[in-house]
Amino acid sequence: MTAFAALHRPGAPLLLPCAWDHASAFALAGQGFPAVGTTSLGVAAANGLPDGASATRDETLRLALTLGSGPFLLTVDAESGFADDPDEVGEFARQLAAVGAVGVNLEDALGPPGRHAAKIAAVKRAAPGLFVNARTDTYWSGDGDPGETVRRLDAYREAGADGVFVPGLTDPARIAELAARFDIPLNILLSPAGPTLAHLGVARVSLGSLLYRRALGAALETAADITAGHPPRGTAPAYADVAALRGGQ
Repeated sequence: MTAFAALHRPGAPLLLPCAWDHASAFALAGQGFPAVGTTSLGVAAANGLPDGASATRDETLRLALTLGSGPFLLTVDAESGFADDPDEVGEFARQLAAVGAVGVNLEDALGPPGRHAAKIAAVKRAAPGLFVNARTDTYWSGDGDPGETVRRLDAYREAGADGVFVPGLTDPARIAELAARFDIPLNILLSPAGPTLAHLGVARVSLGSLLYRRALGAALETAADITAGHPPRGTAPAYADVAALRGGQ
């Protein structure tokens, strides 16, 4: 078992914060998080590109190159693998592993489950040590059909996925059922209004784009406060502390 896989403990889940650049990743690691993910929305928005459209392959790889040697375990949100061809997805995964990433998140975007399973299998052939978190979007952008969710996750597990991810699922009973059904870790996206997940058998809780969106919201809030003549709310790291992140301290 890899060090990253060992962090996935049902009932005591890995809380995975997701960064969008060098500073955010190293700042999170400095707070004691042993693993940091990337957020595809944050990477896309920061570069003026659409999310979920396979437009950020180069930007994602460039960020992985920047972060892969950091003092934390890095897992990368690769959308749907940035290609339909499983071999191309496998090659991208090999490149991620080569620069130090230990995990990859692959979403099916409700496309053919057989094609997604083939991508997972290609990744495991190209980078056997990479932890593949296989995401289905049945709850995120579909109708939340439990049967379809299980069928897809079964196919991904059979293809070699190391974990399964169901963003948008918040029903405690259904979460517990899925956690008990699979012998690989279940990942859930944090929902601020959702249930406490530690006791449901979940092994990983991802923050997704939440931190990026909160950071953007804080910037807008600060600008509005200053415009209105009010002291800005919240806190901000000192200039020197942010500057020190350039070297990974």
